[in-house]
Amino acid sequence: MQVFVTGASGWIGSAVVDELLATGHQVTGLVRSDSAAAALAAQGARVRRGDLDDLAGLRAGAESADAVIHLANKHDFANPAVSNAAERAAVQTFSDALVGSDRPFLLAAGAAGLASGRPATERDVSPFHGPDSPRGGAENLALEFVDRGVRAVSVRFAPTVHGMDDHGFIAAITAAARQKGISGYPGEGTNSWAAVHRSDAARLVALALTGAPAGSIVHAMAEPAISTRDIATAIGAAWGLPVGPIAADEVADHFGWIGSFFGLEMSATSVATRELLGWTPTGPTLLDDIAAGAYGRAA
Repeated sequence: MQVFVTGASGWIGSAVVDELLATGHQVTGLVRSDSAAAALAAQGARVRRGDLDDLAGLRAGAESADAVIHLANKHDFANPAVSNAAERAAVQTFSDALVGSDRPFLLAAGAAGLASGRPATERDVSPFHGPDSPRGGAENLALEFVDRGVRAVSVRFAPTVHGMDDHGFIAAITAAARQKGISGYPGEGTNSWAAVHRSDAARLVALALTGAPAGSIVHAMAEPAISTRDIATAIGAAWGLPVGPIAADEVADHFGWIGSFFGLEMSATSVATRELLGWTPTGPTLLDDIAAGAYGRAA
């Protein structure tokens, strides 16, 4: 297939591009910078310059492809309304472009807010609807187009897609620990995060592209629940730092912007996904990656 990928130069996207090319697909990736364009071309993919605000360009990219994989997000944590609006507009644009084609449309989604008191499953319906909700309610918006001839598939990623040189959430938590001199966890550290290695996430996306039916929700979750206390303990061991709880009224000061996420319950299983797609994660665990220096370690 000729696949149009947004976020093609990103942490997950660049691994997805490699996986798609290795499995025989052709890829056109959306990139914003000269350096990203050069890196994508070096991988063997075609380059389309643009961003999420270029809705005409997004539509053209979708119309010229056999499938769309939407991984880009503005991630403007200082002004989430901007990110939410851009995400909804992009998903609306892609969905409109693919109406009646039965072509695959995979979009990235998250694991927060799906279940209470237990790990989320693929059967849990996202509670987020409308443009003012997280990610602009894009998952539900895309799935509404299944009845209009779009093979929409939501790929929910674990809150940490980890690996060597990861610069995402765990990197931010590690930076806070080094700055404050203590590897902290919110409250009692009993809330948990799911995790998946970058290579396993990329392989799941490629499997879902060809094997997930319209309306599917698949979970890129290799480890369903790692407590934030265990994450903090692993970071402390890597950097030789003490480990301890951070009171609720001190979380914002200690962690910065990542604090509002680190205190959330974001555990999730992937049993149904594994059965549907024959996906078996094989990459290192999150704690193994931390110990191996994926986020640095003391000399």
